Amino acid sequence: MTDLTLAISAIDHRFLEAHLFPGDGFEAAAILICGRAGETGERLCVRSVIAIPYDACSVRTPIRLNWPGAYLERAIDEADAISGTIILVHSHPGGCFDFSTIDDDSDRVAISCLRQGSDDETIAHGSAIMIPSGHMKARIYAEDETPRAIGKIWRIGSTINDVSSPNTRPVLPFSSEMTLQFNRISACVVGASGTGSPTIEMLTRMGFGKIVQVDFDKMELANLNRILNSSLSDAQLGTPKVEVLERAAKLHRPGVNIVSVLLAISEEAAIIAASGCDIIFCCVDTMEGRLYCDLIAEACLIPIIDMGVMIPTRESCDRVDIADVLARIDYVYPGGATLRNRGEITGEGLAAEAMRQTDPQTYAQQLKEGYIRGVAEEAPSVIALNMHAASLAVMEAVARFFPFRHEPNDLHDRIFSSLAARETDYELSDPPPDREANSIYGQGLKYPLLGIVVQPAKTQNTA
Repeated sequence: MTDLTLAISAIDHRFLEAHLFPGDGFEAAAILICGRAGETGERLCVRSVIAIPYDACSVRTPIRLNWPGAYLERAIDEADAISGTIILVHSHPGGCFDFSTIDDDSDRVAISCLRQGSDDETIAHGSAIMIPSGHMKARIYAEDETPRAIGKIWRIGSTINDVSSPNTRPVLPFSSEMTLQFNRISACVVGASGTGSPTIEMLTRMGFGKIVQVDFDKMELANLNRILNSSLSDAQLGTPKVEVLERAAKLHRPGVNIVSVLLAISEEAAIIAASGCDIIFCCVDTMEGRLYCDLIAEACLIPIIDMGVMIPTRESCDRVDIADVLARIDYVYPGGATLRNRGEITGEGLAAEAMRQTDPQTYAQQLKEGYIRGVAEEAPSVIALNMHAASLAVMEAVARFFPFRHEPNDLHDRIFSSLAARETDYELSDPPPDREANSIYGQGLKYPLLGIVVQPAKTQNTA
């Protein structure tokens, strides 16, 4: 059975913690409205937090409170709008990290009310507790009212923390214990080419528990100089890139759980497969591909590590010189600035890419210039640059799960590495605009998916 995951932004977690512990020593209550994602709805995404006023609870003591009906009705309406799950959460100010018999009795009444009041009575709802340290324990109830524990509770911000256990000590980065912890984490890699293939190789060897790789493309002769573990026969046979990488992964890690999705990320089945993962590595070099990754991350509260490479040129004295050799890494997290906010995706860029529908010859030429600007190269020799970018991206994941920097993570939303200048710059992204009421934030796999009509057979080029 797939583990259940609850994902909440660091911003909402701080708000929830502040509300649940006002300092009077009494229990307090809130309601989480969660979108559902993943192939079996295993990822619950906190879309909003309804803070219940302290005086709205007719009973509120250090060990007991009641749930006001008006707020349960409001929660049902908000959850029905996204076919979502409701989590009733209250505090244990005394620090007891377990559900009490009082909690069990309360759930039997409240959860039954939620199920009967919802449009879809088959959707499971649940409850959670929080202790003063901010750690949480959560569960949902099946139709037979049997509780099922939520195994991972991700608090996602500049650092990604599992707050489901208060007794875990910090893990030493780069240790064998880190490898064991990575075994609990699932990653989706979108794009299995230049930057995607070394990323998948590293994630496999570092112990990630599940790797979903998404790419529709097949091997060609021009790919052989930059896709790890590919062979001449793969190119001659047109072997799918994801099959090449899966085959290689299983040679050195036979038990790895690697899921190959031979589709573009714009297709429904690929979106669903990506939506249940704990982190996304975006290894495409088109705005369309990045847009879908960005929207999946926003709807399903999944952090993204997006990477890009570029070699700009300049002309002088009838010759072309290299102006720079660049790698860019963006870390995107729920409630922070999206790739759209940061200018990595623009309407003009998407329109230019749409040229492939009307002028495929011009578009093909632009793709050939995707690595070295101003120079058409069918098979550019960029594997070292690709691996540099992929390494920076995987190191960024390590830093987010197991911080090791001397400076705080929140100063490193963006990384620009110039190999020509031997310089690395770090940036804090601009704050995102206020969330709109009709935002897809946290709605999970509500249809239409990602707030758009998902087209079949879409394609994205991979870096």
